[in-house]
Amino acid sequence: MTPSVAEAGLTLADPAAYADDDRLHAALAVLRREAPVHWVEAPGYNPFWAVTRHADIMEIERDHHLFLNAPRPLLATAEMDEINRQRAEQGMGLRTLVHIDDPDHRVLRAIGADWFRPRAMRAMEPRVKELARRYVDRMLELGGECDFVQQVAVHYPLYVILSLLGLPESDFDRMLKLTQELFGNADPDLQRGDSPEEGLAVLLDFFAYFNELTASRRANPTDDLASAIANARVDGEPLSDIDTASYYVIIATAGHDTTSSTISGGLRALIEHPDQLDRLRADPGLMPLAVEEMIRWVTPVKEFMRTAAEDCEVGGVRVRAGEALLLSYPSANRDEDVFDDPFRFDVGRDPNKHLAFGFGVHYCLGAALARMEVRAFFDELIPRLTSIELAGEPENVATTFVGGPKYLPIRYKLTPA
Repeated sequence: MTPSVAEAGLTLADPAAYADDDRLHAALAVLRREAPVHWVEAPGYNPFWAVTRHADIMEIERDHHLFLNAPRPLLATAEMDEINRQRAEQGMGLRTLVHIDDPDHRVLRAIGADWFRPRAMRAMEPRVKELARRYVDRMLELGGECDFVQQVAVHYPLYVILSLLGLPESDFDRMLKLTQELFGNADPDLQRGDSPEEGLAVLLDFFAYFNELTASRRANPTDDLASAIANARVDGEPLSDIDTASYYVIIATAGHDTTSSTISGGLRALIEHPDQLDRLRADPGLMPLAVEEMIRWVTPVKEFMRTAAEDCEVGGVRVRAGEALLLSYPSANRDEDVFDDPFRFDVGRDPNKHLAFGFGVHYCLGAALARMEVRAFFDELIPRLTSIELAGEPENVATTFVGGPKYLPIRYKLTPA
């Protein structure tokens, strides 16, 4: 049944909706068509404008002086908004690149930027390909049946990003658990608990780990990204403990969870669209386009929030200073005005103007690495794949922020490398 506009708006604040693609996209289609800038008053949340059209989201992303990340960069309950406000006042709030605006954003982004430029990516490529082969070999070792998310997809990109940071392999499982607890805090299978105190405990565990890492890298600098962050200086001074830990958190978490979601969601799309898998197998030159289509299809980052710095208009709707806007990326990436037949999975889609990495000054720092990882994995997998099918019912993560498949049981036949 098609939801009303009011019902569709409330969907955006329901973590369970993001675990149900049909329900989510039915709601987003209603909003794009009937109320593309829609005021939402969801129980338990501070109100916000839901922005669902590609063009309006682009307009907001372009003007980072008018539309600010602070003080509400992500959708959270009203209770968590207040807790986050108090933490920020006490100097205990996260200050990742997602949370801050210029001039701090520009200065802090520059610290890690060189590690994701083309030259650095070329240097990383052999390692990424080696890890892609290792995890496809892992599928072979699992004997032709596995839960692809839990046994393969969550480990491969984590290995890549933590190798870039320079963390020891002995810490990888700990980072995986913390990452899943952070992004899965609305999912009963992944959360540590459902109270704000338990959510804070996850953050404090991150901080404790990374404060120890900072001290180690300052005492004994190395040639990895963790050392670059620990020893960075702004106006001659080292970063604060919060800024340093926040930098690690965004690299270690966003650089992992989004890519694992894209790889697992991309594989599910190929299984459910076997004609596209055959097409890609027959023409490997389509792989760069296929990677973009997987990213569009999954859209692992579901939303960011912006706050209007002054009265303005968005999509012909009056927005007042201080009001928050939710940018719905899954909606932008199914916008009928931008994508031809947007609900068709098409490995040769071109052009593909998806917004899965954002746009403007907050464009994803690790986009090139994510593309490389996805491509390396499927470049390795598809030539070796002789058959694949679902071996059970897939499940998605319940979330309002970052997510994709949680379980993807598959049965397959692979040839050795």
